[in-house]
Amino acid sequence: MNSIKAQIVPFLVKYGFQIIGGLVILAVGFFVAQAVGRLFQKSLARFKLEKPVELLFVRLAKLLIIGLTAVITVSSMGVDIAPFVAGIGVVGVGIGLAAQGVLSNIFAGLLIIFTKPFKLGQYIEIHEVDGVVHEIGLISTKLQHFDRSIVVIPNRKITGEILHNYGTMRQIEVIASVAYNSDMTQLESIIKRVLAENSRVLKDPAPVFGVKELGNSTINITVRPWVNVPDFPFAPAELYRALLDAFQKAGIEVPVPQREIRILNYPSPGQSIPGLSTRTDARI
Repeated sequence: MNSIKAQIVPFLVKYGFQIIGGLVILAVGFFVAQAVGRLFQKSLARFKLEKPVELLFVRLAKLLIIGLTAVITVSSMGVDIAPFVAGIGVVGVGIGLAAQGVLSNIFAGLLIIFTKPFKLGQYIEIHEVDGVVHEIGLISTKLQHFDRSIVVIPNRKITGEILHNYGTMRQIEVIASVAYNSDMTQLESIIKRVLAENSRVLKDPAPVFGVKELGNSTINITVRPWVNVPDFPFAPAELYRALLDAFQKAGIEVPVPQREIRILNYPSPGQSIPGLSTRTDARI
């Protein structure tokens, strides 16, 4: 015990003030890093950057100040920082090799944020997945389906790929089949009224409709209005119901599928059909 005290006391006498000074420098460095981070964040707010980019720059500024403070602290304690700096370089290379995927995702995330191929709330389709852009991060982008499920796509899978951006609107298609004896002028008037009465249908761009094809027993009318992305799952069912009710009230026939079968050379009563047995055996 006495030997330990004999070693500690001289050490504290020799290096105590250096250790205390280093801890003070480290504490001041943390305080300065926080203050600089807040000021830097306020300055970046003027440029209206995306939130992930703003947070990245603020964190990099804080890490830079804390790193410089740590080097100054170690140097003030009388430690040779040359091996320390070399060790940081080796560790940095190892971390970079191990985190290639993460770094590529971050680079791709910055590219997405700056080039803005899509924004929050837009409906996109890529890599056979689709959904509303829910979050754009530095590592991944999250899409939300209409069933509230989330699809997470690494950013490196997005850049350089073919992307279909629907924006904040989508065009739906509703098919209405009517009989050939229908009054087309009356039909167009009904469709216009139904579209105008539906609150989900956008006025601009204007909906389009017309004859899609002439079927075997029906005239098929296509109705293609525009709706906001959140209304996309609900608008078709509402329009089908409204069109059906309007057609029924106006007396417009909506024919059901039917087939007409004709039998040629049908035998007269009492004459048998060749190859068909008329004998019936009933057993109980």
